[in-house]
Amino acid sequence: MKKILLFLLIFFLSGCSLNTLLVMGEINKVRLVQNTSYVKHYRAYFQRTHLRSIRHGKKHLYFYNRRKRDFAILLHPKNSYILYSFSHPGNVVRIRSDRKHGYSYMLRTLRHKGYRPTSPHTVGYTAHLSLRRYKKVKTYRVDVRDYRRLQQLYKKAIRTYNPKVIQNVRTKLPKVLIYSYYKKYKARATTWEQFRALKIIADKLSLEKSATLKEKPTEEESEETVTVAKKEENTKPDYHYYLKKAHYNELNHYLSTPEAKRTLSYAQYNTLQKRNNHLKEKKLLEEGSLEELITAYKKNKNPKYKAKIMQRIKTIQEKQ
Repeated sequence: MKKILLFLLIFFLSGCSLNTLLVMGEINKVRLVQNTSYVKHYRAYFQRTHLRSIRHGKKHLYFYNRRKRDFAILLHPKNSYILYSFSHPGNVVRIRSDRKHGYSYMLRTLRHKGYRPTSPHTVGYTAHLSLRRYKKVKTYRVDVRDYRRLQQLYKKAIRTYNPKVIQNVRTKLPKVLIYSYYKKYKARATTWEQFRALKIIADKLSLEKSATLKEKPTEEESEETVTVAKKEENTKPDYHYYLKKAHYNELNHYLSTPEAKRTLSYAQYNTLQKRNNHLKEKKLLEEGSLEELITAYKKNKNPKYKAKIMQRIKTIQEKQ
């Protein structure tokens, strides 16, 4: 009891208030401020006036321990490095810092404990650091959100091309945590069913840029739009037209439109693509220049192209 009274006496004589003492007990601690089904939100205030640079002017670094599934931030106050865990609030690792124990020593020590430098996005987290005054104390406010569970759920939906997995999920997943994964599986998709599934997922997360929408049309504009749409719907050629009658330019343009991919089945699209390739070859043989024919023959070694080339050369010689 005497030691406590002595400490308080010294503290007050040094010019500090009780309020400052209480504030110092609140900062440099990680707290869980929100915990939902899919996201955990952590927040901490770290005093910044006494922090030193860790590396290349940076005063904080992020680390991750895969075995412990632990995301943490490293700070460098005088004579020590301190690692504060966000995944397990209250866990703190202190590492000695002096002339003999510098940056390399700190990295080796943390590596031995299973921690590696990381960026939040690569391990399913987001982190935002801002300058704040916490009850008159200059601090870094760090907000960290753990999206790992939600990220795995969306990865499963994308990997299996099954949007039903996330059908009832309303929590948004930041684009930076899923877009590269989405692009990888979009490149692997081969059927229209898979493309449609990915579109549903992309729309839910706003992964693809949508066309700019017009302002709300007037009543007259709405009626005119409906009339035009009906005319276009009634006059729009169907699949059999493109299969039997459409010429090359018309068919080639149609296959490049989003409408074709949206309305045709995978088998229908492939059938039209084969016809398009046939028409393209026919057009090249009939209308292509000598240079174009030679270039095509070098690639496909097709005897038809060789015969056409010889015929063109003969025609040129006869004109001379």
